[in-house]
Amino acid sequence: MVLLIITLTTVAIVVRIVSSPLSNVFQKQLTQRSAEPLFVSSATYGFLSLLTIPFWAKLDLDSLPHEFWWNVLLFNAIGVLGNVLLIKAIQTGELSVLGPVNAYKSVVSIVFGMLLLNEIPSWMGAVGVALIVAGSYVVLGSGKGGRGFSLDILKQPEIQFRLIALVCSAIEAVFIKRAMLLSSAMTTFVLWCVLGFLFSFGWIIMTLRRRLKEQIRVFSAQKGTCAALFVSTGCMQFSTNVAFDGMQVGYVLALFQTSALLNVLFGYQFFKEKNIVQKLVGAAIMVTGAALIVIFT
Repeated sequence: MVLLIITLTTVAIVVRIVSSPLSNVFQKQLTQRSAEPLFVSSATYGFLSLLTIPFWAKLDLDSLPHEFWWNVLLFNAIGVLGNVLLIKAIQTGELSVLGPVNAYKSVVSIVFGMLLLNEIPSWMGAVGVALIVAGSYVVLGSGKGGRGFSLDILKQPEIQFRLIALVCSAIEAVFIKRAMLLSSAMTTFVLWCVLGFLFSFGWIIMTLRRRLKEQIRVFSAQKGTCAALFVSTGCMQFSTNVAFDGMQVGYVLALFQTSALLNVLFGYQFFKEKNIVQKLVGAAIMVTGAALIVIFT
């Protein structure tokens, strides 16, 4: 049983590492073709909600405690906001910079994991997280001109959006784990999809309903990219839940940062972003930190 859990967790982490940067690529491609971030987010939740319909009858929702529903409402509200801000950042920023910036999520998640889940990191785990953050420092210094790290970088809107988004994502992860402790990975995933769609579509109705027909036309013209986004995001979120089920949240999110290498490579391959060597060095430092976490956890 223990071996099965370890195997499932390992596979889930690998799937998450690959699917997350792929999802970012498709999000950026859609926003470059006039899709609004909020519509991209809502369409993704909506499509995934349709795929979960066969599982609805198998969910024993009536038996779940009130605490579960509070956690679900919190992670959906925070998660929708974070996802929209992430896509907004990707719309104008460099994928090879914004992906590695996500390393700071592991620090935030460990703090909230300690406060809300009583998950205490080991010393070597903390060193690993520190290396991940150090690597992101190198990557940040390579963006838009490559003139080195400066606090002025934090004034760039795309960096600000990304930082707020990762804080939202880290907090979301903690409440997802709390909900899973009271239910299952599948139940939590289904409600992530369905309520995420309701929250995001409600946001559209309140703020952007006049652009609904225009955005439907945009998405209709990009069916292939939309399908690729929906599949990659679904794989990303479900594998995230499975990984959370088998490992501490802070460590799982730290391991996810190894996708920084793919973010850098995809940014170069799909969008011709610059300073690839410096970004790869920074990403490699982050991977070293993740390796420490794996070995000493």
